[in-house]
Amino acid sequence: MSQSSTETVPITFILENPRELTDTDQDTWNVSGAPGSQLLDVALDSGIEVEHVCGGVCACSTCHVYIEEGMDSLSEADEEEEDRVEEAPGLQRNSRLSCQCQIIDQGPIVVRIPAWNRNAVKETPH
Repeated sequence: MSQSSTETVPITFILENPRELTDTDQDTWNVSGAPGSQLLDVALDSGIEVEHVCGGVCACSTCHVYIEEGMDSLSEADEEEEDRVEEAPGLQRNSRLSCQCQIIDQGPIVVRIPAWNRNAVKETPH
C-alpha cells in the first residue's frame, strides 16, 4: 500500500442482502475512504451497488443506510437530508442518506445497508 494514499478512513459496510448489492455472499466489506468523500461513492467504488435513484443529489431516500458506528466522523445531516430520510422505510435514530454522509474525521465508520435497500417500487409510466 502506498503511503501517499488518501483513502485512510476505515469503513465497514454490513450488507443484509449481499447477493443483491454485490452478486456475492460476502456480507461484510472492510474498505477505506478518503476524507471529503461521500459514503455512497465509497460503496459504489468498492463494488457495493447501493440504490441511488436520484443520482446522489438528495432528491429521494433510496440510499438510506444505518450508521452503526462513527456518526461523529461524518458531516451532520442538514434540513434537506432530514426531510428526505423521513420518507425512507425503517427509519431509525441512526438513519442517514449515504449520498449526504461526507467523511470528515478518521473513523472507524460502520454502515449497515438494509436488505430492502433495492428500489422495489419503480415509477410506472402514466
